[in-house]
Amino acid sequence: MNISDATFGGTFPFAPHFSRAPGFQMHYVDEGPRDSGVVLCLHGEPTWGYLFRHLLPIASQTHRVVVPDHMGFGKSETPQDRTYWLQDHVDNLEKFVLALDLRDITLVMHDFGGPVGMGLASRQPHRIRRVISANAPTPFGQADLFERITANAGTAPWFQWIAKANKDGSLDAVLEQLSFSILSTLKLNGFENNAIITDQWLSAYAAPFATPADCLGAIGWAKGFATGAHTFETPDASADRVIRAKPALAIWGEADRTLAAEHFLPLFASVFPTAPVKRLGGVGHYCVEDAPEAVATLIMDFIRQS
Repeated sequence: MNISDATFGGTFPFAPHFSRAPGFQMHYVDEGPRDSGVVLCLHGEPTWGYLFRHLLPIASQTHRVVVPDHMGFGKSETPQDRTYWLQDHVDNLEKFVLALDLRDITLVMHDFGGPVGMGLASRQPHRIRRVISANAPTPFGQADLFERITANAGTAPWFQWIAKANKDGSLDAVLEQLSFSILSTLKLNGFENNAIITDQWLSAYAAPFATPADCLGAIGWAKGFATGAHTFETPDASADRVIRAKPALAIWGEADRTLAAEHFLPLFASVFPTAPVKRLGGVGHYCVEDAPEAVATLIMDFIRQS
C-alpha cells in the first residue's frame, strides 16, 4: 500500500518530504518558518509522525517543525536488508539532521524517540538547544541504566510479553500482524483516550504495517530488547557537559504501563537535576494522544520561557 500522500481523512494534512541521506527513503514533515529554531519530534513504537499532528500546527506558527518517521515506520521505507537496532536509528537520524543541516534543535521525544534523540545529542551536542521528554527515556551514559531497564521490564506488560514471545518464538509472527492488532498493542502499552478512536485514526496507525514485510521496524525494536542487541550511546566528556547545561522538560503520563515514572524520571533527573517535571494524572504512555492540548501547551510554554 502506498501511503506517501495519504492524509487519513484530512487528519494529517501535511506535505510529505523524503530524504535518502540515511540510505533509504526517509519520510518527514517540515512545516513552519525556515529561519527559526527547529522543533524535532521523534516518535517511538509502534507509531509514526502522525503522533504529533496536534502539536505541528501550533508549533509551526513560530518554529520550523521537523517530524521524521524512523526506518520501518510510518511513511518511511522498510528496507529488507537492514538491521533495526537502536544504533541504526541513531545513525539514520544523525545522517538526516546533517543532510538538512538542522541546528538550534528542540528535541521532543516520545518512547524510543528518547534513546534515539539522546543518541543524537551525544554525537551532535552543539546542534541541540533544548531537550523535552514526553514519556521518553533519556539514557545518557548513566551507570544504573540497565538496572532501571531491567526493573521496569519485570513489571511492564509490554516488556513481559516481549521476553515471553521471544523465548517461545512467537514474537515475529505476532508483530507481523500489526495491521490487525494495532489497537490492542497501543492499549497494552498504555493508551487511555478512547474518545479519539475513529476509522481514520485506526487506519493511520495500521496502514504502515500492511504486510509482514512492513513490520521489520516494530519487530526490530522489540527484539532488540529481548536479545540485548540495542546499544545505547555514551557521550564523551564534552558532550556530557554541553547537554547537561541545556534547558530540559519532562512530561509524564502517570498511567504509563510501559515506562514507569519511578524508573525513568530519575533517569531524566540524573542528567537535568533542576529541570521541571510535569506529571499528568490519568494520562497513559501515549501522552501526546491522551492529552494533546495539555502536552502542546506545556511544550510551547517551555520553549517560550527558555
